[in-house]
Amino acid sequence: MNTLKAEKRDMTIKAKKLRREGFVTGCIFGREMKESIPLKMTKGDVEKLLKTEGKGGRIRLEVDGEPYDALIKEVDFNPLKGGVDEIDFQALVSTEKVHSSAEIHLINADKLVAGVPQQMLHEVDFKALPSALVEKIELDVGDLKVGDTIRVKDLDIAKDKDVDVTTDLEATVVTVTEVHVAAADTETDEEATEE
Repeated sequence: MNTLKAEKRDMTIKAKKLRREGFVTGCIFGREMKESIPLKMTKGDVEKLLKTEGKGGRIRLEVDGEPYDALIKEVDFNPLKGGVDEIDFQALVSTEKVHSSAEIHLINADKLVAGVPQQMLHEVDFKALPSALVEKIELDVGDLKVGDTIRVKDLDIAKDKDVDVTTDLEATVVTVTEVHVAAADTETDEEATEE
């Protein structure tokens, strides 16, 4: 599990000033905490963490040396500067289900004999205990044929008794469609041969 070090933030210093000094602001909250704790983290550390973890990722957050088992709840990117402005965490309680989301990654798409996978859904929302959290779903589309469709209910996460999927189970994740470009090419070849 990745560890991120953070410090309690002095709320008299504006977030803008901290960001200019190379910090990312944020907070950690949780059911068993009296109140949320405002945080500041080194920008470099946060960017390094986000290379391997995204929203829904589970990490160990050390706030002034005190460790928390935490979930990355929200990440706010600055579209102009291209960096992270704010990152919020939820402290996990082993007996409490938390809302999270798992990213869907298609694998073996290059092995498709015919057709092109059209990904309609990029993440699945769910509730689960910390021990059953899923960060990403790898979906093997290598054996699919044109016309095949995979819905949320077909995913392993939907069959996991420890996970309550909140995304519509009938929602389409991926469907394989015909490649129309190849068909257009053959017609042109036939016309050329007839002439």
